[in-house]
Amino acid sequence: MIPALSIVIPVYNEEQGLANLFARLYPALDALGEPYEIVFVNDGSRDRSAAILREQFALRPQVTRVVLFNGNFGQHMAIMAGFEKTRGEIIITLDADLQNPPEEIAKLVAKMREGFDYVGTIRQQRQDSWFRRSASKAMNALRERITRIKMTDQGCMLRAYSRGIVDAINSCHEINTYIPALAYTFSQRPVEIEVAHEERAAGESKYSLYSLVRLNFDLMTGFSVVPLQWFSFAGILIAGFSFVFTLFLAVRRIVIGPESEGLFTLFGIAFFLIGVTLFGIGLLGEYVGRIYQQVRARPRYLIQATLEQLTERTE
Repeated sequence: MIPALSIVIPVYNEEQGLANLFARLYPALDALGEPYEIVFVNDGSRDRSAAILREQFALRPQVTRVVLFNGNFGQHMAIMAGFEKTRGEIIITLDADLQNPPEEIAKLVAKMREGFDYVGTIRQQRQDSWFRRSASKAMNALRERITRIKMTDQGCMLRAYSRGIVDAINSCHEINTYIPALAYTFSQRPVEIEVAHEERAAGESKYSLYSLVRLNFDLMTGFSVVPLQWFSFAGILIAGFSFVFTLFLAVRRIVIGPESEGLFTLFGIAFFLIGVTLFGIGLLGEYVGRIYQQVRARPRYLIQATLEQLTERTE
């Protein structure tokens, strides 16, 4: 039977919380009364996550599929691999840490049934630190201004996609991409809804501050050239300011004569210009790096094994 729903769950070092996830996820999906499949993607976990997923596949092979990577390729690559294995008309992504309750899946399914092709989510009473919430809000505002992609809560994994959007994403071959933003660009009827948010049930967050910064760099450089345009405009302004300031110093030297009191001011200006230049080089490096990764055409991920019922391959 072709499933109506496909749930994609990336897993990385989640052995402590998988039992709780199974205990809540399967009953929540059974209660929907629709055929479904769950695609777990083990992203090179170093703990017993892969073994636990194998055991769960043995218990519920009719609705469980497991993709095992042979290394750690990142959350977004795990989702891409899951997308390529799904067969449902509605595809939902979910984290394995239970911060987004599986019981909320029913809300997304109901919204998709109304005719929307992409359902984003906004976490209510977010159970994160003040710094994480503030940084996320600032990044959201900057991202929306640069890319014109509207996502109130870009860090929430619980999202629903139509079959058409997932097929469009699968047809793309970008090395680095941000899946919710890519889906938003393909969507014709997007919507956002509020969902519950809970504290992590077990384990620890896999996203460090560096990872969040990298994610936003990938998002901005992957969907817009506005940062380059801003830097070019800033370069024009600084060049004009520098020219006027140089004329001022030349006239002052002619009128007043040589003086050394402004030496440290010149140092300050020079350091500022050097900083701007280095930032611009780094920004250009981000774009050149994306080109470099793309032209190598290396596999985005390598699958070690896929656990699924053999009869599913013939449907």
